Amino acid sequence: MTSTAPVVTRFAPSPTGNLHVGNIRTALHNWLLAKKHGGRFLLRIDDTDAARSREDYVEAIRADLAWLGLHPDGEERQSLRFALYEEAFQRLAGEGRVYRCYETAQELDLKRKILLGRGLPPIYDRSALHLTEADHAAKEAASERPHWRFKLDHDSPITWDDGIRGPQHFDPRQISDPVVRRADGSWLYMLPSAIDDVAMGITDVLRGEDHVSNTAAQVQMFAALGANPPRFAHGALLTGAEGKLSKRLGSLGVADLREAGIEPEALVALLARLGTSDPVDPALDADALAASFDLSRFGRAPARFDDTELHRVNAAIVHHLPFARVRHLLPEGMGEAAWDAIRPNLAHIGEAADWWSVVTGPVAAPEQDAETRTFLHTAAQVAAGLDWADPWPALTQTLKDATGRKGKALFLPLRQALTGMDHGPDMKALLPLIDRAEAVRRLSA
Repeated sequence: MTSTAPVVTRFAPSPTGNLHVGNIRTALHNWLLAKKHGGRFLLRIDDTDAARSREDYVEAIRADLAWLGLHPDGEERQSLRFALYEEAFQRLAGEGRVYRCYETAQELDLKRKILLGRGLPPIYDRSALHLTEADHAAKEAASERPHWRFKLDHDSPITWDDGIRGPQHFDPRQISDPVVRRADGSWLYMLPSAIDDVAMGITDVLRGEDHVSNTAAQVQMFAALGANPPRFAHGALLTGAEGKLSKRLGSLGVADLREAGIEPEALVALLARLGTSDPVDPALDADALAASFDLSRFGRAPARFDDTELHRVNAAIVHHLPFARVRHLLPEGMGEAAWDAIRPNLAHIGEAADWWSVVTGPVAAPEQDAETRTFLHTAAQVAAGLDWADPWPALTQTLKDATGRKGKALFLPLRQALTGMDHGPDMKALLPLIDRAEAVRRLSA
């Protein structure tokens, strides 16, 4: 950080759909950077597209961030800030930094094809700048309404020091003047975003590398607005496990992840480190992840998102979640001792119900040979007389002394009879959860 100003970051989703994994990663990185420097993380709802923006998506965005623990320190909505955009726009128009254009989408597409056919970059030719006031009046009389472009300064090379990509250099002559306002008066993304970043005091913008060309144009917009640009960092995009951009990642939302049993701590742990040279560490909480967040650790290579890795991290997270965190998600009657006994065997919290049914019964034990049935009958008699506070060591030691069995021959038949399973939680922790009379019944059966 080269500035002493408090760090202010923002997450600026459009409420035209649900958040997906890529959005969540962007939000998380901005939250981590602000938290690391004791700054502020703001939510800006980019709802300038009235036709596509929906209030239920706004609520879903808020709910998803809350579920992840990414609580904004403030919220703004672009639909309430049109007066601010209009004021800045009129000032830029007066200074000649935005100009009127009339080409249709078909005309622009034809121009691009002609340039590409000649082996030239498809850059807008600025033909609208040659229109006279008489030309504009004639088009207005013909009911042609203009769209507006921001006029890039071709004499000022565009540079910035990107927090991930390093020094960036763009020739403005190789960039089309971006359209900033449609013919119906509605706004496109780039100019309102720059105006808001200035007004909201945003110091750092972390986003995907697909925005690099937008940033090049916005650097000049900030200058035209009389403001210094924020610090920019553009992270590599996520790829799927197959090694190329995955369509699935573009639709994999929080609802899908929750349905799959993923906990927010697991998603945060994975996405915080994905694309860095640091290992994913399920033991780190949000505070520790923020303290270790370092843009210099991010590489330029695409970041690989792997479902298998996410589920592995999720299992590690679940194994350490305290009872208070999961109480409301557990079956009725399942207490802290049961959770502590069962959680090492879970990949997802929802599986706790399966193991709790092993405790409460009934269970279906496998058929045993006559010798093993005799052994289990003896076990039932021993169990009936035990102190049930810690019965497993006493039960197994007594049976070992009485029958000479040890190892698998001793432990497996007991586990099978008591749980109906060949594997599972530590029986020392699990057996006290099973009612003594029920345990004796299972061994006798």
